[in-house]
Amino acid sequence: MIPIPAVDRASAPVAPPLGDAPLPDYVSDLEQAAHYLDDAQRALLRRAWAVGAAAHVGQTRKSGEPYITHPVAVARVLAEQGLDVETLIAAILHDTLEDTPLTHEQLVSEFGATVAELVDGVTKLDKLQFRDRQEAAAESFRKMLLAMSRDLRVILIKLADRLHNMRTLGAQSTEARRRIARETLEIYAPIAQRLGMNLIKAELQDLGFRALHPWRHAVIDKRIRTQPVVRRESLVQIEANLAQRLAKEKLNHRLVSRVKSPWSIYSKMRAEHKSFTQVMDVFGYRVVVRAVPECYHALGVVHAAYKPLDSRFRDFIAIPKANGYQSLHTVLFGPYGSPVEVQIRTEEMDLIAERGIAAHWSYKNGGEGPNSAQSRAHNWINGLVESQKSTGSSLEFLENVKVDLFPDEVYVFTPKGDILSLPRSSTALDFAYAVHTDIGNHAVTARVDGRLVPLRTKLASGQRVDVITAKASLPKPQWLEFVVTGKARTAIRQQLKQLEHEDAVQLGHRMLDRALETVDTSLERLPAARLDSFLAEHRYPRLEALLADIALGNRMPQHVAAALLRESTGRRRPVERSDRPEDKILITGAERGVVSFANCCLPIPGDEIMGYHTAGRGVVVHRLECPNVADYRKSPDRWVAIGWDREVRGDFGAALRVELDNRPGALAQVAAAIAEAESNIDRVEYLERDAHLAVLRFAIEVSDRRHLADVLRRVRRLGVVLGVQRI
Repeated sequence: MIPIPAVDRASAPVAPPLGDAPLPDYVSDLEQAAHYLDDAQRALLRRAWAVGAAAHVGQTRKSGEPYITHPVAVARVLAEQGLDVETLIAAILHDTLEDTPLTHEQLVSEFGATVAELVDGVTKLDKLQFRDRQEAAAESFRKMLLAMSRDLRVILIKLADRLHNMRTLGAQSTEARRRIARETLEIYAPIAQRLGMNLIKAELQDLGFRALHPWRHAVIDKRIRTQPVVRRESLVQIEANLAQRLAKEKLNHRLVSRVKSPWSIYSKMRAEHKSFTQVMDVFGYRVVVRAVPECYHALGVVHAAYKPLDSRFRDFIAIPKANGYQSLHTVLFGPYGSPVEVQIRTEEMDLIAERGIAAHWSYKNGGEGPNSAQSRAHNWINGLVESQKSTGSSLEFLENVKVDLFPDEVYVFTPKGDILSLPRSSTALDFAYAVHTDIGNHAVTARVDGRLVPLRTKLASGQRVDVITAKASLPKPQWLEFVVTGKARTAIRQQLKQLEHEDAVQLGHRMLDRALETVDTSLERLPAARLDSFLAEHRYPRLEALLADIALGNRMPQHVAAALLRESTGRRRPVERSDRPEDKILITGAERGVVSFANCCLPIPGDEIMGYHTAGRGVVVHRLECPNVADYRKSPDRWVAIGWDREVRGDFGAALRVELDNRPGALAQVAAAIAEAESNIDRVEYLERDAHLAVLRFAIEVSDRRHLADVLRRVRRLGVVLGVQRI
């Protein structure tokens, strides 16, 4: 028997001696499920139960049972998966750090550092303060993910914990049941599927469906259990025929019929708009053989028994799914006019298909290669860990993870012939970021099966993709509209923020220099000690942070310049604002995040403009003739003397007021004239309309005043147009 050291009662309960008292039934059930452990390991398991029971003494579940029954039941779920003793001990103690006085150090001394780390990884963050429950759940998930990256067993404990909570959900309130069930269907069941743990995934989905839609679950479940006699007889007939043919080929096999779950039936009915009869009218079987060559032999046998449906064969043995799942899938013409779905796999593949990464601990032969569920799970989690470092918030990260949990995947080839799995509807740009973040950031176009395509092109399985890059190319905000993967979305956002910061630093530098030049100095000529003192006084870690703050309108450049030029007497040297043409800050229109163009007057290159410094928004550009400029004159310190650079890039918004005859085809003529002038139409709206006259507002994009003049000329030439002007 393992000795039980004395524990300080002020910090944690003391576990009672184990003695010879009979074990509770729930502990006996755990030991029976963990039959594969040796005597020493079973003794450790009992010790963990004793410590956990003492720590949770007096605590009960909402059902009224002692709380310790829950963590022991979680350990039993894992024992049924064949997990090692450290995981089972951590499962028994997984709530102790959160809900009892037991400390991390005590767990280390009792059961070792590994168990303590597993328990800590599962522990939620309820003790911290968050704005709402949603944020707390998201941050808890982020912490759990980081722990998963160190040891995958953390997520196994968390999934088992969620599974037992779902099995005992009846004690919760209706609102809590719906919230927990929705979270299970949106997060935990997809994670179980992503890790290849189909048995746990299926039960989580079924329990979540039953809690979320009890009546729908009950109706579908009853229909499944009361199948017509004809269908039951058909199942037996097809199974007997397949078994006979496989036996004649001397294939040592195991043949089982597959029954659809209520959730899978409900999901297919909704997704494919099918009736219950249409979904159920499919027979499913699984053939399990000993070796990979026998899988293909069995495939030939079943194709000889029933004709296969064209284009419905999938070889997941040669090209495994992202979660390590391997099997041959085929669909046959059944003898009763119904499709027959057949899956063919080896015993090891069957174990991995059901248990996923948990199969590693119970199946020691093989499964360690580059296609194993373990290595694929590690790669997926490491990718998520990399992306979470760049996300702005836990909620944003959780949304990215949800995107990455799409059940359907496409499989594409790199130029070297490697296989990449991507979520459904992924684009060439998603592929670029999946290969490497730098490739995505500098992507220009892609070549799919040798043909040049835009980056927004959606990919299909089997395509060969090659990404063309250029060092000068940078991410664009429009990319966020069509990428699908969380990694691509996170990388684009991070890069855009970096580019915006760089633009803000450059603009802030120019603005501060202009302010300093009015007193015949510059940023470079300022004493370093004076600059460092100012940064320290205002808590700026670097000069770049101050310059970005100036560009964003959070500090006025004149005020900063005056403070930097303070004389030893303590007086500030006045800094005058200059409007001389040579003192204007020139903009190209490509300054991201710090220069925007006012919607009230829509300035374009060639217009006389002025800038207004707005806190948090940077410089807002107006035309000098804008009616709102009069109000801005009341705050001269916020004026910014700006002008257009010689090289202006991009398209700029403009608005036209067009009066035309209200007759069929008139609007189309105007739209065609604008298109011929190589201008895009963003939006069209009617300002006035009667039987004879229509007045419309066209929001268009132009490159400069010359481009706008060309558009106006082409529109005026139309016979249906009575008048056109810029507004």
